[in-house]
Amino acid sequence: MKVISEKFGSMDNNCSLIIDEKTNQSALVDCNEFSQKMIDMIGDTDLKYILLTHGHFDHVGSAEALRRKYHAVLYCEADDLAGDKMYPLSEADHGYAEGQTVTVDELQFTAWHTPGHTPGSVVLLCGEYLFCGDTLFAGSIGRTDAMNASLRKLAKLPIPRETQVLPGHGEFSTFGEELDNNYFIRSALRGNADF
Repeated sequence: MKVISEKFGSMDNNCSLIIDEKTNQSALVDCNEFSQKMIDMIGDTDLKYILLTHGHFDHVGSAEALRRKYHAVLYCEADDLAGDKMYPLSEADHGYAEGQTVTVDELQFTAWHTPGHTPGSVVLLCGEYLFCGDTLFAGSIGRTDAMNASLRKLAKLPIPRETQVLPGHGEFSTFGEELDNNYFIRSALRGNADF
């Protein structure tokens, strides 16, 4: 497995391409701009899936164009499909069932619902990488209306501490670092009120 992550757009979104090196098939996690830079990142891989962590415009901006160009299957939760300015997508091929595994040859992405940043937010675990969109940042969390239940759930998932955390924005860290040092996770585990 090979993971390529690059920043895109004015909000410095982290978009990640995960490649099965045996077959050259790939999946793209979040995609905010349809640009030559994005096309170059995908390169000659066989893009099979576009997996969105949530439906905000800065994470889905190129999803429909890339879906058409590569004939890829698009995943996004129905709760985040509104077709408006904040949630520009109005349809996707699939949503995620809790604990569902999406398979790209030998790559397996397990999805868990983490509503709070958006109603349809999810995190995706593939091997040693946790793609968490705006649910979790290094040392912080995304804008939230009600995140405590999702943070408590995330903290209790069977994820190894050394798993790399790849958020939708900002720096990468590890799951163990976030469990030990992220104020918001620690506060949620203590049962404090929603932020």
